Amino acid sequence: MKAIIPVAGAGTKLRPHTYTQPKALIPLAGRTILSIIIDQLVDAGITEFVFVVGYLGEKIQHYVEKKYPQLTCYFVQQNSREGTGHAIALTREVVGNDEVLIVLGDTIAETDYKELIASPYSMLGLKKVDDPRNFGVAELNEDGQITRVVEKPQIPKSNLALVGVYKIKETKQLYDCLQNNIDNKVKSHDEFQLTDALECMIEHGVRFNGFKVSNWFDCGRKDTLLETNAILLKKYKLASNPVLPYENTIIIPPVSIGEGCNIKNSIIGPNVAVGDNTVINYSIVKDSIIGSFSNLYEVVLKSSLIGSDANIRGLSQSLNIGDNTEIDLG
Repeated sequence: MKAIIPVAGAGTKLRPHTYTQPKALIPLAGRTILSIIIDQLVDAGITEFVFVVGYLGEKIQHYVEKKYPQLTCYFVQQNSREGTGHAIALTREVVGNDEVLIVLGDTIAETDYKELIASPYSMLGLKKVDDPRNFGVAELNEDGQITRVVEKPQIPKSNLALVGVYKIKETKQLYDCLQNNIDNKVKSHDEFQLTDALECMIEHGVRFNGFKVSNWFDCGRKDTLLETNAILLKKYKLASNPVLPYENTIIIPPVSIGEGCNIKNSIIGPNVAVGDNTVINYSIVKDSIIGSFSNLYEVVLKSSLIGSDANIRGLSQSLNIGDNTEIDLG
């Protein structure tokens, strides 16, 4: 089995951070979104990965090759972003006839991946949501078999959203349906959707069962990213990493602090992730993500997402600034 992770999106909802950093590499609870996904799948026994890259794809490739040299990795370029269906279709030659586990690059879902891989059926990850109109939606029969999937329906017939995890056994049928949709310009919401190809497979008799995930984290927007950071910090039970006696500083867990940080005269936490080699002095930071190689002096931050190589002086309450930024609020 190969894992396919599409990470070609521009991440426009997380700008300005995604001007200089792929969304999948944004720090989260002392890790990155992508590393959390890969680690889940490696723990389940997967060693072959296919990454669909595009925007800032060289950063994805460099990160994966450096952090996971033991894995067999393929990088497929998606030059024009025409939807998830188009992205997956590009992987046909690399995948061949192998079964695939597709996990969208901004999806962190908690489930038993070993059990999922062992299932004799193709499987789609599902989660009940209050408003399913912004998601792919699955309809099930009494046996738990999926009878229909539709992308972002205006009038949903189900509240079961597709969470972005797909285990496909019938890969030939998948790629045939994807290619048929592309050849015949079958689009939903102006894009070639993976959901439409799955519906094509269902119509041609392929059986899909649904499996429910215990948690599903949205990493696509600043507010939900900060919420996810707080949840995962608690889950990983992080205080600081490593625990160091920072000068005249109070650490309120859960907090993740990267290597080489210089923190003095400050209060850090709760729910704070700090990247490597960051300097914080005379500051109070809570419920925030701070990138690497940043400098914070005399600031009060809450609910903030700060990129790498940022310099901030003065006082503030909530910021959303990207990499290589310098701000003086004094």
